[in-house]
Amino acid sequence: MIPFDLYMAFVAATTVLMLIPGPNVALIVANSVAYGTRFGLLTVAGTSAAMVVQLGVAALGMAAVLGALGTLFDWLRWVGVAYLLYLGIRQWRAAPVDLTRTRPQPRSARQIFMRGLLVSLTNPKTLFFYGAFFPQFLDPARDLTTQILVLSLTFLALAVLLDGAWAVLAGRARGFLAGRGRLRNRISGGLLMGAGLGLALARRR
Repeated sequence: MIPFDLYMAFVAATTVLMLIPGPNVALIVANSVAYGTRFGLLTVAGTSAAMVVQLGVAALGMAAVLGALGTLFDWLRWVGVAYLLYLGIRQWRAAPVDLTRTRPQPRSARQIFMRGLLVSLTNPKTLFFYGAFFPQFLDPARDLTTQILVLSLTFLALAVLLDGAWAVLAGRARGFLAGRGRLRNRISGGLLMGAGLGLALARRR
């Protein structure tokens, strides 16, 4: 199994990342604001279905690649630390996003689900993100396949929970979402940079 401190660091970093609005969150909010929480949650079902496919592909690839890397494993984790710091800086400096400006999908349960699936499935950065992010929280002295499976299931559970929270919040608080983009950027960017620095210090011990 994964060391408890690494696992909790993964949960914390994943939570911060999930709270940063991206294409999935924008679509969830748009459908929830336009048609209500039910349709926002239907969008979450679509994006989560795509995530199952992506995590499956990434997990199979990571287990094979990381098992073959051997002595290069720790260098790969430093790449992940740098990537986390980069995400934090970029988020801190990003222009505020108005989550209410994305167009909702036509009010059809099938179309809303399929659009959520396609938006998530066709994001070209997703597999790279999994490949750079997950290795930071793996212990090379333990079974990699089991650790990757645990992280993948945890990531999916957090995604469903937090994206679902976006859907519920959007259905009830449109004005709150629209007016606090810069504050969201500062908080999430600062937390990501803190997570990256914390992992960097952990690597030195």
